[in-house]
Amino acid sequence: MLNWYLQNGKESDIVVSSRIRLARNLEDFPFILNSKKEDLEKIEEKIKEITPSIGYGIHFLKLKDMDDITKMSLVEKHIISPNFALNKENQGALLINEDETISIMINEEDHLRIQVFGAGLDIDNLMNLAIEVDEKLSKNLNYAYNEKYGYLTACPTNVGTGLRASVMVHLPALAKTGNIQKILEVINNFGMNIRGVYGEGTKAYGDMYQVSNKQTLGISENEIIKNLKLIIEKIIEQERLARKILAKDNLELEDSVYRAFGILSNCKKISSKEARELLSSIKLGTDMGIIKELNDLKVKKLELYTKPANLQKFFGEKIDEYVRDKKRAELIKNIIKEK
Repeated sequence: MLNWYLQNGKESDIVVSSRIRLARNLEDFPFILNSKKEDLEKIEEKIKEITPSIGYGIHFLKLKDMDDITKMSLVEKHIISPNFALNKENQGALLINEDETISIMINEEDHLRIQVFGAGLDIDNLMNLAIEVDEKLSKNLNYAYNEKYGYLTACPTNVGTGLRASVMVHLPALAKTGNIQKILEVINNFGMNIRGVYGEGTKAYGDMYQVSNKQTLGISENEIIKNLKLIIEKIIEQERLARKILAKDNLELEDSVYRAFGILSNCKKISSKEARELLSSIKLGTDMGIIKELNDLKVKKLELYTKPANLQKFFGEKIDEYVRDKKRAELIKNIIKEK
C-alpha cells in the first residue's frame, strides 16, 4: 500500500493534497510560551499514556530520539512543521500512524496539533477523520475551552474552532500565462491565506501553493470547509482554463515541457531547487498527456525523492550536498526507466 503522498486523489492534476489541522491545548497546563520544561514533559507523558486508546495504529515518538534527516524528511512530506523539526531545545513528541495519514505534533506552538492528510481534494473525509481523532483524545484530556470564544490557542488567529483546513495546489499554467498574481489577490480578498509549500513565511516553489482558511472565530467548521471548497473549485476552473490557452500553441507547450524532461533525463548532477522547478513543467506535461514516458506515480516519486532529506532516506546514508546533486541525477534516471 502506497503512502498518501505517492497516491492520486480527486482533481490530482491540480490539487496535490489536502490537510485538516486542529489546534488544541490542555486546560491543566500553561500555554507553550509560559510552560516550563517539566510542564512539557508531563504533557508528553500524559499523551503517551493514552496513545493506545486512540487506535489507528498510532505510535509515540520523542523528537529528541529522531535524527535530523528523519525529521527533515517529515517536513518535506508536510507531516511536521519546519519550526517543530528545528526547535533548538529539541522538545516535543509526535503521534503518527504507519501510512502517515495522521500526525499529531505535541508541544509545537500548541500542546496538540492534530493533523490528517490525503491525496487530491479530500477535505470532507479528512474533516470527519480529524473529528474522530479529536473526540478520542478529548475523552482522556481536558481541553482549554471557553463558552464564548471556543477552543483557546497560543495564537489568536486559531481561537474558536482551532481549525486550519488547507489544500496544496499546482498552478503552472496560471504562472505561464501571467495570471497567477490576479488569482492570488482574489484568494486573499476572499478571506483565505495563500502561502508557500511549507506554510507561513515560505516561498512557492515549483508553482505549488497552499490555500487555507484565515478565519477560525465566529464561524463553524462546516462553513470553513464549504468556503474553502468553493475557492478551490474556482482555482481549478481558472487553472484548467489557462491550460486550454497554453494548449492552443501546442508546439510551444510541448517544447517547454520536453526541454524540462530532457534536462532531468540527461543531467549528471542537479540541485534540489532546479529539480523542483523542472518538475513543475514535467507534472504539467504528464497531466496534459504530452509526456508519455511518465505516469503519475513516477512524477510523485520524483517530487518526493529529489528533496534533500528524502533523497538521503532513500539511499540510507548521510550525503553531502555535492554528492547529493550527483545521486539525485542518478535516481531521476532510474525512476524514469522504471517498468
